[in-house]
Amino acid sequence: MELQESAIYAGPPIASPEVRSQPLGPAVMAEVERLLGGRTRDIRLKGELGRLFEERSWSGTAKIIRAWMILVTLLDVLTLGLNAILLPNAVALSMLPPACILPPAALATAFIWRKPRGVGLQRVSLVAGLFLILLSVALVGVSAGGEFYERHLNIMLFVAITAIIIFIPLAWTVAVASFALALYLIFQLRNPMLDTGSAVAGTLFFTSGIVATVVARRTMTILAQKTFLLELRDKRRVAALADANARLERLAKTDPLTGIANRRWMMETLNRLWGAGAERPAGTAMLMCDIDDFKSLNDRLGHAEGDRCLVKVAGIIQSSVRRNRDHVARYGGEEFLVVLPGADVQAALATAERIRASVEAASLPNPASRVAPYVTLSIGVAAQGAAGEIIGPERLQNQADTALYLAKKAGRNRVVLFRPE
Repeated sequence: MELQESAIYAGPPIASPEVRSQPLGPAVMAEVERLLGGRTRDIRLKGELGRLFEERSWSGTAKIIRAWMILVTLLDVLTLGLNAILLPNAVALSMLPPACILPPAALATAFIWRKPRGVGLQRVSLVAGLFLILLSVALVGVSAGGEFYERHLNIMLFVAITAIIIFIPLAWTVAVASFALALYLIFQLRNPMLDTGSAVAGTLFFTSGIVATVVARRTMTILAQKTFLLELRDKRRVAALADANARLERLAKTDPLTGIANRRWMMETLNRLWGAGAERPAGTAMLMCDIDDFKSLNDRLGHAEGDRCLVKVAGIIQSSVRRNRDHVARYGGEEFLVVLPGADVQAALATAERIRASVEAASLPNPASRVAPYVTLSIGVAAQGAAGEIIGPERLQNQADTALYLAKKAGRNRVVLFRPE
């Protein structure tokens, strides 16, 4: 859609929900940058940008068109009433038929612009409505004659100029200006009180004023579209900055090797679960998992194989818990902390055993292990009962650590539950 087909109105445009929510593609943003990088007077909105600008400006434009049409109708009715009171009956009656053209034309145009319709229908209705309004104003003066003849032709041009400035799309300003000047010239040539030269001179005088109005209208439209482009660019930059900040936040809370959460994220999660006013689920359990003889694996097979082992074990643990409820983090070195909200002792032990067995079944090589020639996992479990006292996260973690120590001491590759006794 060309620049000339776009509307402008008083006040900032109101974006539709679709315009606010739709992401702009690279091609559209490249066009935005190209237009902003050139001269302001060369701005032309085409294709997707033109459509977005029209959608964005339609609501405000339609509101002003409806208000203007209703105001013109009220002024016309008020003028007819005053004429009936102040003017002789013969003059007032001569004005009545042409004046009755205006209200239906204005109200029909306002009705069509109540909601979005086809672009062609709305533009044709606007131009046709304005033509009938201008014709009605001119015919009122022509019918009354005398001093009203010249006065109403001037009023007609004033109405055309206000419409052009306030809401007429730039592509249609030439049409509106042309038929307004054409009506003025035709009726002035038929004015018995003017000769041909005076009629043409008066038309040329008003033509210069309307041309200046059209130029001003074009400038306003270009500036409105430039503002629209600047807003699109700013929104894109803000969105890109927010996305970059979100990625940085995720990186700050993610273990770069295994891709699961890191210790910082787990601490924040624990604070949230046990925070003031938090709705803690009944019963919570912690699993402290440690890869058996991991230092020996690094010494024998190298750090690259050790990193591969950590990635594999992290993936196994992550896939062995409830995806949308449980929390897994690499707590440090070869240790992994698992938090199971709402899990009782039996559920926690079952999850821990599932993790241990899955790691053992993976048969990851660890020839230096004192337990088996493959990677194994020792797990300490601590849980608080549903009806018991609420144990803080530090204390529950210490209990899981104690249970893990007991699992290591008992021979590794096993699950041990913390028991106070």
